[in-house]
Amino acid sequence: MTHEAAGVPPTRNDDDRQDNDRPAEPQAVPETQDAPASPAGDAGEAGAPQDAAPRPEARLAKAVQVAEQALIEFEIAVETFRVEVENFSRLHHQKLGPMYARLDELDAQIAEARAARTGDPEDLRKAKEARDIVMPMPGVDELFHDWMDSDGLSPEASAMLTEQPVRPPKRVRPSEEARKLYRELARKAHPDLAQDEPERERRDEFITRVNAAYGRGDIELLKELAAEWAAGPVQPLSPLSESEELYARLEWLSRRKELLTVLANELEESAIGSMLRMAPDDPDQLLADIGDQLLGEVAKREAELAEMVQ
Repeated sequence: MTHEAAGVPPTRNDDDRQDNDRPAEPQAVPETQDAPASPAGDAGEAGAPQDAAPRPEARLAKAVQVAEQALIEFEIAVETFRVEVENFSRLHHQKLGPMYARLDELDAQIAEARAARTGDPEDLRKAKEARDIVMPMPGVDELFHDWMDSDGLSPEASAMLTEQPVRPPKRVRPSEEARKLYRELARKAHPDLAQDEPERERRDEFITRVNAAYGRGDIELLKELAAEWAAGPVQPLSPLSESEELYARLEWLSRRKELLTVLANELEESAIGSMLRMAPDDPDQLLADIGDQLLGEVAKREAELAEMVQ
């Protein structure tokens, strides 16, 4: 949290600006020694308006205002950098991705040519690793996620492959205990028992959850819903004082800034973010420079492979 957010008000405030805009008050004329003292003079001075000390809440409110403005500016900066990183990552992939893929392919071919020439087990292992990088083999779970069960292809997958209609899911037959819980909850929480519209809305939302749990035959959830209804509606929290609300707002602003700081650090420390920081004013030229380097590496790999396969 910045020092402003910690409760230190800014040096410039609206009260000063408002004071400057007010018309100048008439200056008091100093009394001469010959002027008789007014009997009501002391009383007049005692009744004169004094500059009241600012309330602690006013000082805290200014700190909150400063912290809010600082957080807004920080969020704008972080989001701007995030968009820049995202755009640069997309351009990097579009322009340089094929070159990286070409380098991986050449590395695999070189490793395979070397393994074919030597027959060394270590060279064979390296060749396989290089080829796996070019064409990673997804696992069976990835290929057939939600398509396989313990007996092979799931019925839904078989139906789709054979262009047959997918069977609807099995109907759940609620147990007697589930039916009993459902009836009790429906009688207690039925929306028709509501006395006003807010209560009807609360009962409608609750009965919707009850119906969903009963449709799945979920006895445990029905028990939890029964306990929730027995506990009654959640009572609203007692209103906070002005100072409590301001302190709570400052705490939230501080937590929000911490989260944004973590995000900003992750963006800056990422590979793309680090590259972008190298040339923030001309990222296109940076991509062109990296592209030239990659083209040189491709030429070297191609020459090396040509020598090995001769």
